[in-house]
Amino acid sequence: MFTKLFSTALLFTLIFAGLAVKAQTLAATTIKPAVSKADLTTEAKPAVKGETTAATAVKTETKAAEDTSWKPQRRLWGYTFGDFYYEGHADGFNRGPETMYNGVPQYRNAFQFRRMYLGYDYDITKKFKAEVLLASEPNANTGVNGTTSIQNGDNLVDGKMAFWIKNFNIRVRDVWTGTDFIIGEMSTPGFALNEPGTNGPTSLSEATWGYRSIEKTITDFHKNNSYDVGAALQGTFDPATKNFGYVFMVGNNSQASLLTAANANTGFYKIFYGDIWAKFLDKKLYVDLYADYAKTAAATAVIPGQEHNMYKVFAAYTISTAATIGVEAYTQNIASGITNTATKSPEDATVKGISIWARGNFAKNWNYYARYDSYNPNSDYNTADSYTVNTNYGSYTPAYKEQFYTAGVDYNPTKNVHFMPNIWAIYYQDNRDATTAGYQTNNHTLVYRFTFYYTFGK
Repeated sequence: MFTKLFSTALLFTLIFAGLAVKAQTLAATTIKPAVSKADLTTEAKPAVKGETTAATAVKTETKAAEDTSWKPQRRLWGYTFGDFYYEGHADGFNRGPETMYNGVPQYRNAFQFRRMYLGYDYDITKKFKAEVLLASEPNANTGVNGTTSIQNGDNLVDGKMAFWIKNFNIRVRDVWTGTDFIIGEMSTPGFALNEPGTNGPTSLSEATWGYRSIEKTITDFHKNNSYDVGAALQGTFDPATKNFGYVFMVGNNSQASLLTAANANTGFYKIFYGDIWAKFLDKKLYVDLYADYAKTAAATAVIPGQEHNMYKVFAAYTISTAATIGVEAYTQNIASGITNTATKSPEDATVKGISIWARGNFAKNWNYYARYDSYNPNSDYNTADSYTVNTNYGSYTPAYKEQFYTAGVDYNPTKNVHFMPNIWAIYYQDNRDATTAGYQTNNHTLVYRFTFYYTFGK
């Protein structure tokens, strides 16, 4: 990596030096002490009476041929999805703070947007590309000011939806062959990165699952960063075929939040993301390996400096248009993330999760999808003990396991338009024994939905 960066810097230095020499050479040769008769016969006549021959020579200097094969992309685009939903059953203990339906009362029904995107891609030159993305992602529980808390910052104090900046970056294409450099606010390689027409990957877990409009991937669901402010290298090892590639990124670990420079978690530490992906068997088999690492400040004087890191593998195989199957599994260590209330000592928490899904086409304009997730927030949980949470990672709690289910059909009457009736359900299982203080009986949330999804400009 150091060799490539050094080579790139050396190349830029040589280019700049070459341009300076060329400029000096042109300056020295453009103005001649005298013009011969032979020179006059090959130069065009002055366009303005009295114009000097030397000035005419400058005007008629041969222009370099323009590259007409490249067409700049300047594209306004967007998409949205939402539902008419009916909550048939609500968990009695209001668990699942990371879900859309946390705090939504049983039997509530409503039309609800869950995401609205408005983006603009602009090729400044063939080398430089700018990306802007505005997003609004309100929760089903928008809250009412003064009665219930507003669930996230996409909802204004009066409950209305608002756009915010999700991506705003510049891309430098081919800093060396097959690798782009990006700086700004951008998608991480955790699951969502999808950059057609660049050296970035197009088949991470979210794009391959293909139904973000139904639900997030398992790591997104449990608050792995999908975007962040930082810098990244996105590249391919084989630029001609693009079957093997990588992403390396360093970020603030703040996503879009404007945290102060003195913030103990992001002002002095960074998060590192790494990803390697590959396509095999004529691109039918896709394999992706991902890892990240972040360090944060100590929670208290008795709780040491914290850190969390994730390792994930994702694989998908396309049998035919009738079926694609995928598996995504991960483990995550949250150092000193919890404190045992019996021993009063901080402990590490080991998170484990797996997602299995299938999707495909079964008739003209008709598709299906089904998915099952299993999530255990702490595989080392002592069922006779209770724990308090130290980490500020996402909406983490070690108290209960989750099993998620969704299934439905997708009617696609025309390109980029989808209507998708589906079911959405989570079953909650307490990690504590029934005799342990704080135990909550097992329960579930069940929602029936008619989802709509459409894109434009893409």
